Order: sequence, then C-alpha cells, then structure tokens
Amino acid sequence: MMKLHTLGLGLLSLLAAPALGQSALTKKTLKLAETQAALLLEQVPLAVQQKAVAPGKLPPVSPRSLTPTGELAVVPSKDWTSGFFPGYLWLLSEATGQPKWQTAARTYTANIEREKLDVTSHDVGFKVYCSFGSGYRLTHDPTYREVIVQAARTLSTRFNPKVGAIRSWDHHRETWGYPVIIDNMMNLELLFAATRLSGDSSFYKIAVSHATKTLNNHFRPDFSSYHVVDYDTLTGNVVKRTTHQGAANESAWARGQGWALYGFTMCYRETKNKAYLAQAEQVAAFIMNHPNLPKDLVPYWDFNAPGIPKEPRDASAAAIMASALYELSTYSPASAALYRRTANKIMDSLSKHYTAKPGGSRGFLLLHSTGHKPANSEIDVPIIYADYYFMEALLRRRSLDTGKQLSLR
Repeated sequence: MMKLHTLGLGLLSLLAAPALGQSALTKKTLKLAETQAALLLEQVPLAVQQKAVAPGKLPPVSPRSLTPTGELAVVPSKDWTSGFFPGYLWLLSEATGQPKWQTAARTYTANIEREKLDVTSHDVGFKVYCSFGSGYRLTHDPTYREVIVQAARTLSTRFNPKVGAIRSWDHHRETWGYPVIIDNMMNLELLFAATRLSGDSSFYKIAVSHATKTLNNHFRPDFSSYHVVDYDTLTGNVVKRTTHQGAANESAWARGQGWALYGFTMCYRETKNKAYLAQAEQVAAFIMNHPNLPKDLVPYWDFNAPGIPKEPRDASAAAIMASALYELSTYSPASAALYRRTANKIMDSLSKHYTAKPGGSRGFLLLHSTGHKPANSEIDVPIIYADYYFMEALLRRRSLDTGKQLSLR
C-alpha cells in the first residue's frame, strides 16, 4: 500500500512557490481567460450557423474542441460535454464579478435544459449540474432548482437496485451487459444536490450505493482505477473489468484517475463517510507517487501508455486532479500542505506552458488535452471540460490563498 508521505524531496522542492507569485500568475491567467472567453462567444454562433443539421437532429449549442483542421467543433445539448461551456461562463462570472459573463452563462445554460429529461444518458449530471448547478449556486434561481431536481429524477431511472449502481452506457451492448465507468462518479453530485434541494432522500441513497459499489469493485490493490466494470444484472456480481479509453485493461487511464480522485473527494464532502475520504487519499497517493508522472505534474494520457515519454499529455486530467486536490486539502489536515503544493505546481505548469496565446485557438483557454486516444479522437487539442475544471481550480486556489472557504454548493 502506498504511503501518503512518500513523495520525494526533490519533487517537494519543486512544489514550493512564493504566494505573491502564485497570486500574480492567477490574475494573469484570469485575464487571459476573459480574453479567450470573449473570442469563444464570438466564434460559437458563427460555427453553429455554418454547421448543417440533418432532419430530426438537434442543432449544436456548445463548443467542444477544435477539428483536425483547426475549426471550432460545436455539439448539440445531447453531447456529454454540452454543459461545460455554460458552466465555464458561470465560473468566469464568479471569478471576475462581471455581469456580462453571467448574462452569457444564462443564455448558454438555457440551451441545455432539455437534457433534464434525457433518460438515455448517465451524463445528465455533467450536462445539467455543471451548467444549472453552477448557476444555482451563484444565483439561487428557483427555476434552476427545478431543473436540477428533475434531472436527478431522470438520472435515477438508470439505477439498478440489484447491481447497486447507475448504468453508464447504452451502446456497445455486444461488449458489455451493464457497464459502469469511473467517470460516473462525477454525476453523483447532481443526486446529492437534488436531495438537499428537494428533501427527497432517494437521490442520496442512490448516490451512496453507486459510490460504495464503485469503491468495492473499481480499484486495484495500488488504488488505480479500472475504466469500465461490467456487472451481471441477475446477481449484481462483476463480470469483467476492462477499458474503453485507456491504453489497456490493466492500465491507469489518466483522466479516469482524475475522476476517481475528484469523485470520492466530493462524496466525502456530501456524506462525511471516512471510507470515501480514505479512498480519495489513496488515489491521490497513487497519482503523486507514480514513476511515470512527469516533472511538471501534467500526466500522459495514460500512466502506462506504451510510448512514454513520447505519448500525448492530458491537460484536462491535470486540471481535474488539481481542482480535486485543493478540495481534498481542506479535509485531510495531515496532508493538506502536500496536496496544496501539488495542486499549485500543476496549476503553475498549466498556466505557464499549456495555455493558449491571447486570441488564439478559437477562444479556448487550455491546450494539450487528450480525449479518446484509442479512437484517435481529440488528441493534443483544447477541450471544453479542460477549461471548466481549470477555471474551477483557479477559483479554488484563489480562495485558499486568501483564506476563504471554497464555494462548493
């Protein structure tokens, strides 16, 4: 079992940075984010107008990434990434206090509302909570509350009591019977919020059941996570453990480790179940102590990718990890300083070496993410969820640097 205190002294020395310098870098990065967001708001309507929509298909509403030719890729609300752009705008409004970002956030949030009824997707949480959830936290708009609760009802229809978990995908039925992916931990935040907002404990119970099932079955002895666990719906037992986006079934897909770290940290926040906290701490130890973690702490797309060090990085995974570590530092007094130094180092690396030039990349902020390497999709490109978690981490860093509590609900 990995020990939480075993990060090397050499790495610890790299993690130290003057608070004043951190503050200046955060301010510079937020200024860049405003420049880029303004450009993206100009680019999205143009890309939407230029994209032909087939009969019966939904029109695009949100930016996702760049195409191989450098054009802006826009997606309909049904796409799992659709809620990140409105969520990013909400975070930018929080970071700057500028009303124009909230106005834009409301516009793009409204475009996602139909997803509150999408029973075909476990990503209702990503879509609705990153948009409407962020908006509700900042405005307490009662209409947003109703959307969140309805979305939770919708997500709950994908829960199988025998398995004890929410079904992830409906596709590839020839490959899996009842697949549950580590990403699905992130959708539980919607359920916890819905219980707080409605008083209906059924959402909370489903979230806890799913988290516990994942804790018991998704992890190896070294606390790395499998990507996909397939269950038998008759017995609730594991059929097989595989991957879809990782390098191999037994490899540690980087973004999946980020989802695990973030997901169990969030579950501890919502439940105070110490088993979830311990799991988050052990996942953090796996990530921070991994011999293939680069010196700048921005991971390769998979910790066990065969071509390291010539493999693509995944800045989105780094941003997710940094945001999670900031929150985890508030729950783990013994390791708080280590988690914050590590998160700060990640954010310094991302801010200095992984951000776009002002006016470049069609308005995206963070570069060098990897979406789905085995499918040769979205490799070394900006992706909107990277910008979302990067902005969230920037806000969390600023709060901690100024002695404020994190805005988590």
